[in-house]
Amino acid sequence: MTASLPTTALVPAGRGLATLLLVLTVFGPISMDLYLPALPALTTELAAATSTAQLTVTACLIGLAAGQLIAGPLSDRFGRRRPALIGVAAYVIVSVLCAVSPTVDTLIAARLVQGIAGGVGIVIAQAAGRDVYDGGRLIRFYGRLTVVGGFAAIVGPLLGGALTAVLDWRGLFLVLAAIGAVILGWVALRLPETLHPDARTAAGFSVIGRDLRLLFADRRFVGAVIAQGFVYAALFAYLSGATYVLQGVYGLSPQGYAAAFGLNSAGFMVFGYLAGRASETWSVLGTLVTGLAVAGLGAAGLLVAGLAHVPLIVVVVSLFLLAAGTAITSPPSTTIALADYPQMAGTASSVLGAARFAFGGVAAPLVGVAGALSILPLGLVTSVSIVLAVAAVLVFLHRPARASAGITHPATEGTPTCVE
Repeated sequence: MTASLPTTALVPAGRGLATLLLVLTVFGPISMDLYLPALPALTTELAAATSTAQLTVTACLIGLAAGQLIAGPLSDRFGRRRPALIGVAAYVIVSVLCAVSPTVDTLIAARLVQGIAGGVGIVIAQAAGRDVYDGGRLIRFYGRLTVVGGFAAIVGPLLGGALTAVLDWRGLFLVLAAIGAVILGWVALRLPETLHPDARTAAGFSVIGRDLRLLFADRRFVGAVIAQGFVYAALFAYLSGATYVLQGVYGLSPQGYAAAFGLNSAGFMVFGYLAGRASETWSVLGTLVTGLAVAGLGAAGLLVAGLAHVPLIVVVVSLFLLAAGTAITSPPSTTIALADYPQMAGTASSVLGAARFAFGGVAAPLVGVAGALSILPLGLVTSVSIVLAVAAVLVFLHRPARASAGITHPATEGTPTCVE
């Protein structure tokens, strides 16, 4: 075992800082949801094919992954505050560009950059959290990130749907620009530098390459990243296919679909919170395995629904279990991936975050391969994804845990221990 590393932070953790970091982690992803209710109108106005208009969603998803890979190493080199300011400022500017885009091609390009800028917030939030928290408080913080992510998933579509009553799709992007401007002012006034100069890495691609080689040589880091990537592949498949299943196959009204989606997002929040507490007081690895088991039950239910007709309640419960299981896996996976690397938390966070969106981006289109009225592809994609996540845990995380810097249980706070 190794002793806990000294904190790399310049400032103590406070409630105001924690709140700001939680906001930073959701303002990018909410860009995925807010304008979706206006997507048909956007398609018509720009005279675009439906598949082309949907690339505006894909571009943002790719940008969210790429933005984290870019911002993570930069934040380890220059600190957290400067990249955060640049990222949020870029988000405001490019959101305005989205609003005035004359063609769908221009909008796709702008959405890519918007996603990159939004990805900066995600990686800064996770890395700055690693700067100022350790032990049980770190695990608790990552649990809160999961809760806030579920809240954003509820608020985004509902807010977008309400705003479409008074605004067109261009107005929705102006709303995103206004939200970004508020966050930019908040960051400028209230986000201190959290990474001590002595803890920053040197510049250059060789240093980034060295850090990445170190990370990928760590079995536990690789296992956490791959497992979380495949779990999020299942989640994005759900997000991509649930509307077709619930409305197209089972005939739910838009209001009924919104209620089911809200229920699952609420479950995501509740189980994300409980997972953070379970990781802190029980077992990090045990919580991860529990989450995989819950998500596996949900995926199996969807697979059964694809092979034989089942009542609507079976599908709704299966989707709920899939969302809840994803939420349960998130805090322990993040903890395993980042706990041992306070000196390169930005880089480690960027790899983990990019894996979530990259795996999800690959899985989401597969749900529609058999058309909009078939559940089987959703069941297959989610089931295979969870099976591969379990395989990653068995291959990379089955060995006894080595010491994890800074992770302590409340009963042994201040003494080194292992991630269980």
